[in-house]
Amino acid sequence: MELKSYIRDVKDFPKEGICFKDISPLLGNPKAFNSCIDQLIEVYADKQIDKIGAFDARGFLFGSVMAYRMNKPFFPIRKKGKLPYETVEQSYGLEYGKDTVEMHTDAVAKGERVLLVDDLLATGGTMKAGAQLVEQLEGVVAGCLAVIELTDLPGRERLERYETRSLIQYGGN
Repeated sequence: MELKSYIRDVKDFPKEGICFKDISPLLGNPKAFNSCIDQLIEVYADKQIDKIGAFDARGFLFGSVMAYRMNKPFFPIRKKGKLPYETVEQSYGLEYGKDTVEMHTDAVAKGERVLLVDDLLATGGTMKAGAQLVEQLEGVVAGCLAVIELTDLPGRERLERYETRSLIQYGGN
């Protein structure tokens, strides 16, 4: 199934000059969403994965379903202050400032192979911060996976140490 036809462009959101890639039509179509999950799973079907970690909030929609279907543990990577237990945190740069993500200290054990999942790979800051958290807990980043990748931005370059894959690419304008 061609997933790109289920991604809606929303011009000037969240601010002027940005063309937001809205996944709502994909989520709203059971056949398209199921196909998307199938395709995401297929990318890493032959790799050793112990756990799946996904990012707040749209990454949860894909990562949790993948974990369920693959019978793997799932853990959330959230914005600072949203998790109730002891956490590790990692800050990363944004265009105008910094942001911080965190995960529970018991989310990953030493040597566990983690697949990181998000809906969108753009600058790579969030995904790289998640990878650093996994490594801080002595886990291994088995891969970085996104539904959508904006290839005109440096996400893949920031993640050059990790296998990075995506289902849908936009760029080269």
